[in-house]
Parts: sequence; structure tokens; C-alpha cells
Amino acid sequence: MHGASSATDPGPVDSETRASADDHQALRLWLRLLACTNRIEAPLRTRLREQFGGSLPRFDLMAQLDRQPGGMKMRELSRRLMVTGGNVTGLTDRLVAEGLVDKRSDSADGRAVTVQLTPEGRRQFRAMAKAHEAWVVELLGGLSPAQQAQLFDLLGQLKLGVPEA
Repeated sequence: MHGASSATDPGPVDSETRASADDHQALRLWLRLLACTNRIEAPLRTRLREQFGGSLPRFDLMAQLDRQPGGMKMRELSRRLMVTGGNVTGLTDRLVAEGLVDKRSDSADGRAVTVQLTPEGRRQFRAMAKAHEAWVVELLGGLSPAQQAQLFDLLGQLKLGVPEA
């Protein structure tokens, strides 16, 4: 099997290698999930940077705005991206400077700012999203469609069983 390691080869050093057989199964599972996330994110970050001159946070912010054509308040963007308002503001300001995002004061709440993709921002995001989807399909290609569906269902059950912070 591609990517598998033998009993004598510990495989790549990653977050999962912190665990031992004596550790609780739940801890070993958590570290495996973290290792998988990191192994998927690393090439996505590299490809976004190399092919689009962008970053994963930039992609994620634009993805949120693409789903809300009427725009989103900065506060909501920060909440959905699970980052500080300062991080969202810095990234948004760079996108505004590039002509990819517009910012405007909210008419109902003068303190709130709404942001939305410009037509050029939407065009650029759609090109990135198409490539991103192909990369994810490729990176998860080691699992059959049935295995992907099973993993999706299991992770959905896990998600429902873990309380939100």
C-alpha cells in the first residue's frame, strides 16, 4: 500500500509520532487526525502560494465572502474564520488594496463594516477554488469513494459528539 510503513519503519515524523501504543486510543486518534490535517494542508498552502501568490487564510476569507454575495460584517468573518478581528482586518485591507474586496460602513450600525468580493475578486477566487478542489480530490485519492463516504460519516458523528467551545 502506498504511504504505509512496515513494522520496522516508523514512517514520517509528525504529530502522530508523539504517541505510543500505551497511550489512550482517543489520544492516538487525535494525533492521527492532526497529522492528516497537516499533511493535507501543507501542499495546499504551497500550491496556493506558487500558483496564485496567495495563502490559505486569504483563500478561506475569500471563500466565506463568495458564499455571501451581499457581503459580510467583519465581526462575522472573524467568527467564521475563528481568528481575531485584527487578523481579518489586516488581510481584508490587503485585499482591498488589490481591488479584490470592497469595504463599506454598515448603514444600520455605523461602527460595523461590511466587506464583499469585487467582480475581480470573485473571478480570482473562482479560479483558486477550482484548483483547490482538484488538489483536495488528488490528496484524498488514496481512499476509495466508499472509504471517503465512511470517513465522512464517522467524522460527522465525532463532530456532533464534541461540544463546541
